[in-house]
Amino acid sequence: MQTQVAIIGGGPAGTLLSHLLANAGISSIVLERQSREHVLSRIRAGVLEWGTVETLRAAGLGERLDTEGHVHDTINIAWRGQQLLSVDTFDMVGKRMMGYGQTKIQEDLYAAADGRDQQIIFEAEDVALHDIESDRPRVTFTANGDTHEISCDYIAGCDGFHGPSRQAIPAEKRQEFLKEYPFGWLGILSETPPLPILMYANSEHGFALCSMRNPMLSRYYVQCPLTDTTDDWSDDRFWSELFARIPDAQAAQIQTGPSIEKSIAPLRSFVSEPISWGRLHLAGDAAHIVPPTGAKGLNLAVSDVHYLSQALIAQYAGDPVLLEQYGATALRRVWGAVRFSWWLTSLLHRFPDQTPFDQRAQEQELEFLNASAHAQAAMTEQYVGLPL
Repeated sequence: MQTQVAIIGGGPAGTLLSHLLANAGISSIVLERQSREHVLSRIRAGVLEWGTVETLRAAGLGERLDTEGHVHDTINIAWRGQQLLSVDTFDMVGKRMMGYGQTKIQEDLYAAADGRDQQIIFEAEDVALHDIESDRPRVTFTANGDTHEISCDYIAGCDGFHGPSRQAIPAEKRQEFLKEYPFGWLGILSETPPLPILMYANSEHGFALCSMRNPMLSRYYVQCPLTDTTDDWSDDRFWSELFARIPDAQAAQIQTGPSIEKSIAPLRSFVSEPISWGRLHLAGDAAHIVPPTGAKGLNLAVSDVHYLSQALIAQYAGDPVLLEQYGATALRRVWGAVRFSWWLTSLLHRFPDQTPFDQRAQEQELEFLNASAHAQAAMTEQYVGLPL
């Protein structure tokens, strides 16, 4: 097979990149390790920065987004089980956010790919990258028992943390930055009306988050030990813990019900540098991971793809500068999001070795945030997303 850009990974990053390139007349082939059904079954985040919303709209992917997305403009943080800070993001920095699940974005991207006959090869196994420092790199893989090869101009590694793309950069040339957090998030989906506000909570019992997917689908999280499994958490235990961590006024508004999905996710911060090597360019989780506290993972993947698509389009138009600068450009935004997510995670969670002093210091920082419009503006500017 031959194409201009071989894209490894058929999740949001890879399929959005193929869509943006196709809009510019650049061909691509997408390889995905999992089945289409598996990709669409993954439950992921749903808080979109406005820059992400505008990127999807500009790409012609905004129709369903604007119909079903839930626009909101407040960040709410509770602490001590009684205090609540509510920041209006539009009043503060002139930007809103949108609640729209990643699964829906993926459905929209696959529908658009079907409409333009985009070649996406699912269940591609044994994917390997070759000659990435040459002018004609290659990707080999097996599908349906047969071995295939793609010859291309460039390779985009959008295959997540465990994919082969990052590993294709020589180990002695890679520097990896990792911070693992000593707790996870237990999340449930419930077919119940969500709390009307997006709310984070700092509590001596641990962190909690109330969010939404649609008017009849709620998403809730509580901090839990990494040694726990979902079998340790009955629905009754989950609701009891959630209510213990949030103010009574908000707990009274929550309608409980049976969970339809329950999972535990570990938290980590990770960045690998460089994200470009030869003709290989990484985007999304292949290059970086952030804890979900700041709602940055999907939004960072979209910003990477925005920069990479612009760079490849310019390259084919005869201007190599953006592609040469892609790694540095993307990493500036990545490290900003990594720092913000680390700060918010440190502020809102209960750590295993945390002392009463540490808890009071957290609460005092929240008191300062509550009292200072400047501190609120700094937090809000980062939460809703800096300009692309």
